[in-house]
Amino acid sequence: MCVFCRHGRCTEMAMVCLTDFEEYAKEHLPKATWDYYAAGADECCTRDDNLLAYKRIRLRPRMLRDVSVSDTRTTVLGTEISFPVGIAPTAFHCLAWHEGEISTAKATEALNTCYITSSYSTCSVEEIVAAAPNGYRWFQLYVHRNRKVSEQIVHRVEALGYKALVLTVDVPYTGKRRNNIRNQFRLPPHLKVKNFDGVFEENNSPEEYGIPANTLDPSISWKDIYWLQSLTRLPIVIKGILTKEDAELAVEHGVQGIIVSNHGGRQLDGGPATIDALAEIVDMVQGRTEVYLDGGVRTGSDVLKAIAVGAKCVFIGRPVVWGLAYKGEEGVREILQILNDEFRLSMALAGCRNVSEINRNLIQFSKL
Repeated sequence: MCVFCRHGRCTEMAMVCLTDFEEYAKEHLPKATWDYYAAGADECCTRDDNLLAYKRIRLRPRMLRDVSVSDTRTTVLGTEISFPVGIAPTAFHCLAWHEGEISTAKATEALNTCYITSSYSTCSVEEIVAAAPNGYRWFQLYVHRNRKVSEQIVHRVEALGYKALVLTVDVPYTGKRRNNIRNQFRLPPHLKVKNFDGVFEENNSPEEYGIPANTLDPSISWKDIYWLQSLTRLPIVIKGILTKEDAELAVEHGVQGIIVSNHGGRQLDGGPATIDALAEIVDMVQGRTEVYLDGGVRTGSDVLKAIAVGAKCVFIGRPVVWGLAYKGEEGVREILQILNDEFRLSMALAGCRNVSEINRNLIQFSKL
């Protein structure tokens, strides 16, 4: 019997915060699926530090600021969204809920924020657009050894009305995720990486995360930014930057955005928590391109801290999957609404009436 059931029937549990959804998902998802979503690389130090790092930042609230009216709206790449939280690209949403990314897209459209669709979606980009035609979407891209595969998906998403390309740059090779190896994780036969359905059928390599192994191109370098720019008019956002040196190179290569990300701690273990890496990147960029963040955001005050350090917007990954596991589209809506409500409350209690009033004076890093 599930932990939320009493006397043989399921009672509705009050879902108050994101960790409530996490507990529900851990209880209800198959172990191999839970382990896949939860996985970090090696000892999971970076995955865990993404969360712990927020607890090392303290807020410096200001009082008597007339917070009777508050406004959480902001913009990303010139488009207004309801609050500075979007959906990070995460794979295989149909593992958590039968309608998968379709439900995610509908929820994001309803909350009027940004959804970065993963290359590794279990619904196609066409299905996602049809389900939420008015949603604001970016597309996350990997560069494949066969460049025609990458070119074709770029042209598809541009024609479908996606508003930016998010190039993931921290996966020349896949990180070692121990539980996935122990579980011999494979995408179930009834699910496919829909965007590449049929593309790799003649390839007899062993499967890795739904497509043949060794299809991603480890030779990708900064010159490939120019190649990508030659394919599309879409803005290019680079995901996976963790140092000021790479941030400067990103600006020099003309990208429109940087997502400070360590892939949820799933790639290089021992790298910095993203909130710890954020400040040096914001300081280096000096407003020349927009800077975003993902990794470890679990509360509205986490969002407030990230915006105070200098992020334009944050993106959440694992919590979306927890919401799907709970109630599909409705669960993702609840996740986003809870974060929105918590962010609005944290803003007001800190003395900020709108997002533009949030700055570094609001925070201090713990000396512990």
